[in-house]
Formats: sequence, structure tokens, C-alpha cells
Amino acid sequence: MAVPSVSAGPPAADASAGTAPAHPRSCLDVRARITELRLSAFAGHRRAAFPLGPVTVFAGPSGSGKTTALMAYEALARLGGGAPLAEVFADPRACVPQRARPDAGGRRGFRIGCTADGAEGPVRLDVAVQAEPEPRIVGERLTAQGVVLLETALRDPGRRTVQAAWHTAGTAPVTRAPLPDDRLGTALLPLRVAGKTDGQRRVLAAAEQMVVALRSVFPCDPHPAYMRVPVPSGSGRLLRGCDNLADVLWRTRAECARRHGLLVEALDVGCAGPVADLVAEPLPDGTVRAVLDRGDGFRTELARLGDGELRYLALALVLLTGPGVLDLDAPGEVPDALRSLTVLADGFDRGLDPAQRGELLGLAARMGRRGHIRCVTAVSDASWAAQAPDVTVVHMNA
Repeated sequence: MAVPSVSAGPPAADASAGTAPAHPRSCLDVRARITELRLSAFAGHRRAAFPLGPVTVFAGPSGSGKTTALMAYEALARLGGGAPLAEVFADPRACVPQRARPDAGGRRGFRIGCTADGAEGPVRLDVAVQAEPEPRIVGERLTAQGVVLLETALRDPGRRTVQAAWHTAGTAPVTRAPLPDDRLGTALLPLRVAGKTDGQRRVLAAAEQMVVALRSVFPCDPHPAYMRVPVPSGSGRLLRGCDNLADVLWRTRAECARRHGLLVEALDVGCAGPVADLVAEPLPDGTVRAVLDRGDGFRTELARLGDGELRYLALALVLLTGPGVLDLDAPGEVPDALRSLTVLADGFDRGLDPAQRGELLGLAARMGRRGHIRCVTAVSDASWAAQAPDVTVVHMNA
């Protein structure tokens, strides 16, 4: 696949260099966030680098690789959260480029990576995964400011470990130790590095910035059919399919009246008929349902809304809420001010009319300017988003 072209609201990004669009700030942005996704060899992608801004829209026809790019991003996020390789890639062979030839040992694999910006500056992570004959992480490199802070390599194929070396800058320049071959070494470093030397502290800071950025990801794909039925009262953490949206409204409406007011304003624009409020109603059987208050004494159950209205409602709620409400393993030890939540939404405009998709994109851009919410989406045609301010459009070339 060719390197994509990129267009954005001011200013434009350089796609070949993989740099994110510049957004001038009065001070350094220290929030950990992913600003570039690299697919060196992954499914249909070769030597591809994608800049990621506060709002990024992957655009292209079916088969151009936009969904694959989001899948790779989610995979890196799960690896950064400590998930084992087998849980992240159900079929790793499907991620191997089709024309990739096995080496003398019959091994084939793929390579992905990303860059996380934050207080430590740009930190790069590159990962090589062997898919055949058995899945394993055979190589990993973490770098910052031209210094290799962690490097792993498969030395003995007969052992389920890789040899890792990380920067120490003490009496010994590096520390070497075996690490498991089914987990991301960067995610394990905070448990292995003591932080006694300046070099070790630098390794820890870079690894933690990368892990925080990767763990702050929420893949979202609302399923309207499940949103129409009442749901049991539970934890109030929104699932990726937004099935339990009614239950989550108990929390969001009570915990932050200002954000709930913004959600109601968005629904008044994107739903048919007036919307004065969105409330959760308990039912005698212990379940709860969400209804639109029309402001004239009438209420409309979500079951009566169209698929586009329900997807619009769910995505607006996600963009206006925070990590404490979403079902993700966010790094609770890191203050919200030091991280950005990234929402991954494939088929962002599915079922939406022009007014709904425009309003959602504007909402994503407004939240992106605040720095706490970033959005990475995929659509078939982004002509409607190309001139939107603060939006990076990545045109995929099939």
C-alpha cells in the first residue's frame, strides 16, 4: 500500500515524515498521547506512517486499509496494557503481508509501531511479531531523542523468552535480562527497572509515557439494536458497543450537570423533534431504560429512535464523558491532566445524516482542542470533513 496523503485544517501535515499537524500552544503539552502510527509491514500496509492529530479521519474505499490501521492501533493499546499476544491477535497470520516470504526457519511475521508525545518529548516504539510457526514478540525497540532505551531480540528459538537490554548509564551502560516473548517489554519495564540511576529514570519515564498513552484508548462501535432494550443496573461503565447506555446515564446525569447539558444540546441538534432532556427511568423488573424528554410532557423511548440517532447519541456521550465512565483499564495512578483519552471509532459516519456527522465532528474537534479527548475514526468519504478546522484527514490509497 502506498503511503497515504494527508490533509488537515490549518496547518497541513507532512505524510512522508509522519509528523502530526502542529497546534501552537502557549506552553508545552505534557499529556501523554499517540501522535503517529507506523505499519512497517502489517496486512496490506508497507512502510506506512500515519500522523495522528486531536481528531484524525482515515478515509478511503473498502479494502484501502483504514480499518486495518485502527485494528493495529487497538492492538498496540492492548499490548501496552499488558495483554498477552494470544489475546490481542486472535489470528496473527491474517496480519502478515500477503506476499511476505518465510525465512530459512519458516518464520513469517509483521511489524507495527507508534510515537507517543508528552513530557519526555517524542518516544518511539517499534515491535516485530512472529506469526508463524508460533506467535511471539521477537523484537522490540523503545527510543527517545536518538537513544535506544530498550531493545529486545530472539536469541534462542527454543526458549519462550527474548533477550532484553535497557539503558542504565551507571557502572554498566546497559542491563540485560530475559523477558517473556508473549508480552510487550515496554509495559514490563516499570516492574523491572529500579530507577537508581539517571539512565534508569530516563528509561522509566519514557516507558511510562508510552504505556500511559497506549492504555488511554477506548474503541467504540455503538450497536443500536442493543441500545433499544432496557438493561440491568450495573457498574455504570460504558461498554464499547454502548449496550448499557441507559445504565450509564444514571452516573453522567448526576455527576456532571454541565456535560449532561452539552449532551442534551447535541441531541436537540441531531435528533428528530425537540429534546429538552435525556433521562434514565427505572422499571419494576429492576432494569433501566433511557428516554428523551420532549419538554411538552411527552417522552420518547430509545426503542423508537432510528439507528443513526442512536449511534449519534452514543458517540456524543462518549466524546463528552471521561475515562472514569468508560469501560477501559485507564492508568488510575496518573492524573487526568497528564493523559489524553483517545476514542477509536470505525465507521464513524455509519447511518448518520450530514447534519449529525457534521455536529459530531465539530464536537470531537472542540473536545480535541481542550486536549483531554482525541478521536481517531474511519470513513469511506471524508470530503465533508476535509475543510473542518483542527481535523487531520488521512487519504488511504488502495
